Order: sequence, then structure tokens, then C-alpha cells
Amino acid sequence: MDVAILFSVFVAGLALGIPVAITLGLSSLAYLLFAGMPPVVMPQKMYAGMDVFVLLSIPGFILAGNLMNQGGITQRIIRFANAIVGWIRGGLGLTNISASMLFGGITGTAVADAASLGGVLIPGMKKAGYPADFSAAVTAASSTVGPIIPPSVPMIIVGALSGISVGKMFLAGAIPGILMGVAMMVTCYIISVRRGYPHQPWQGWGEVARSFGGAIWAIAMTFLIIYGLLSGYATPTETAVVASVYAFIVGAFIYRELPLRKVPGIIADSAVSAAGILALVGFANVFGWILVSERIPQAIADSVLSVTENRLLVILLINILLLFVGMFMETIAALIILFVPLLSLSNAVGIDPLHFATFAVLNLMIGLTTPPVGVCLFVCANIARLPLAPVVRAILPFLLTNILVLLAVSFFPPLATWLPSVLTN
Repeated sequence: MDVAILFSVFVAGLALGIPVAITLGLSSLAYLLFAGMPPVVMPQKMYAGMDVFVLLSIPGFILAGNLMNQGGITQRIIRFANAIVGWIRGGLGLTNISASMLFGGITGTAVADAASLGGVLIPGMKKAGYPADFSAAVTAASSTVGPIIPPSVPMIIVGALSGISVGKMFLAGAIPGILMGVAMMVTCYIISVRRGYPHQPWQGWGEVARSFGGAIWAIAMTFLIIYGLLSGYATPTETAVVASVYAFIVGAFIYRELPLRKVPGIIADSAVSAAGILALVGFANVFGWILVSERIPQAIADSVLSVTENRLLVILLINILLLFVGMFMETIAALIILFVPLLSLSNAVGIDPLHFATFAVLNLMIGLTTPPVGVCLFVCANIARLPLAPVVRAILPFLLTNILVLLAVSFFPPLATWLPSVLTN
């Protein structure tokens, strides 16, 4: 009965459009009250969920991304990407995707990618003759690469939940992220050729060199983060702090586009964003603790294993479940609630934890571009000033491409595990 109350309140909250974090908190509180437990359990479990050292890296990476974005990084990355691929048919679409691959290595969040790059590229693509729905769709689809290519906020969450090395998680996402980007670029090119989308003249190697010189400080930030983690000189939290200081120095003194008067506001905005994520982590931890205490993860694992113990079928079932959940639930909440029970299931059939964590995150990233709760879809449709329906239709080829990459990563573990095994041993 108590579990029924938990899920009833949770489903009702989602149906009413209440934010996921609040819905998790309300449903957990309802369970505690009906189960006769003291309400003080709730803040205790919330604090326990947030009191994880590696989670302190989230505010640092968010701040670093915001500082770089305000410091002129967006335009420089777009210019560099455009110099490389802008001359190909559908060049601005290809620029959009390649810029997301570079920009995602700084922000670590898909929504920041969609908002920052979309604000520049969607109007630019429309002005150049691309349809508004295609412009919004390619921006939304490519933004999902950001949390796969390191650094990645969802992967930090996974590391905190499972004890898997965050450094290994970052490395595990590199090859799948590049595969996603390349596959979407191929899709974009095919669509552009068929529909006769425009391209610009080749600007020469001089422009490539100049634009690379402008973007080098931003690109170097990703290598700084990875080196700090792999070398053992810094923890993820310390690396995030170093990245923030680096971003401030580059934006204020090298690019000279970050006015010092704006820094307090950027810090405040970053703190609000980080607080929202950590509040979600806290509420979701209470919800997850209730699930564990009711032995629901074990019940899920036993139910699946009673049907099949075939590893490939279990992987397929997990993917179907996560794709479905990703259509309705925010990524971090879904990870906190489902990751641990599904990790137990994957361990039972011999799936490598690092491999499972990688395709689980990749799966939920795709959910950011699927209706009805695809956040990146809403962001890009709003920038393009379109209703959601035409953007959903335009994004279908990119969704199919990303799902094919997901299946490749899911059923061929070395795509996720090879790079960490080579660089961390």
C-alpha cells in the first residue's frame, strides 16, 4: 500500500507538470507519512545523497562553462568549425554539429549547448536559407553529444552513485561521443544534398589556421581536464576548480571579452543552476532509498532474470526501458532512480559496469530530444519560434542515427571500454 502511494503521487505530479525534483520530494514525503516514519528521515537522506565529494565538481564545471561562454568561446568555436566544414553542402548544419562536439567538451550539459550554440546558429542558418525546422532539429540533436564527450555532468552523477572512476567514465564517453557526432554529420550531409541546402566557398587554410588560433585556448580546456584526471594530480572536484580559474583567465585576460563586472552575476547564475541539480540529487536519493528499502530493485532484477539470462537480450531490454523513461523523465532523476537497480541486473548477467554506465548515459541523452519531455527540443523550438511538432518531424532522421550508435555501443563493449583500459593501466 505504501509503495502504491509513492508511485501514485509520483505519476500524478508528472501528469500535472510539477517539476521532477518537487515531484520526487512530494511522493517520498507521502510514503514516509503513510508508512508512519518520522519526516526527519527526509532531510537526513537528502543530505546523505548530496554529501558526496565528487558532486562538488558539478558547480565547478558549470561555472567554467558559463565563464567560457560569456568570454567569447561560442563565436570562436563556431568560426573554427565553419572554417573546416562550412564549404561542404549543408555546411552550416555540419558546423552546428562539429561546434557541439567542441563546445560540449567545455560545458558538459546538453541544455547549455542547445541554448548557447542555438542562439547563434539557428538564426544564422535560417538567414542562410535553411528551413527553420531543420535548423532547430540539427541543433537539438547535436546538443546530446555534449554530455557524452568529457566533461559530463551525468557521468559525474554516475560515478557518485556507483563508485566507478569519473576519469574512466569521461574516457569511456569519448569514442561514443565522436561516433555520434560523425554519424549525425553524415545524416546532415545526405539530407542537405537531397534537399539542395546551401554551402559557402572554401575560405582557405589561412582561415583554418587563424580560427584555430582563436579557439585553441578553449579546445585546450578539455585536454586540461582529462590530463588532470588521468595524471592523478587532481580529483574531479579539483579539476573543476582549476578549469574555472582557467576559464576566467582566458575569458578576461586572453580573449578580453569577459568584463570583470559580469563575473559576480555569472557566479550567481552558476550557483543557482548547480543548486537545482543538487536539490534534484537530494530528493532523488530519498526516492531511491525508499525503492531499495522496499526491495524493488531486486524485484526488477528477479523479474527480468526469470524471463531471460541472455546478456544480449538483457542489454536490449535495458535500452528499451531507458529510451521509454527518457521520453518522460529528466536525465539526472532517471539516473539516480534507475541506475543502481539496473546496474545490479547488468552485473548479474556479466555486463562490465563501465560499459553499462556508458550506454545508460548515452541512452538517456537521446531522451533529451524525444517528446513529450525533450528539454533540448523545447529550447531549440523556442529559439526557432516554431511549435514543437515540425521540429519533432525534422529530428527523426537524427534520432534514428543516434539510436544506431547507441546499439553499436551497447552490443560492442570495446567502444566504451577500450580507451579507459589503454590510458589508465
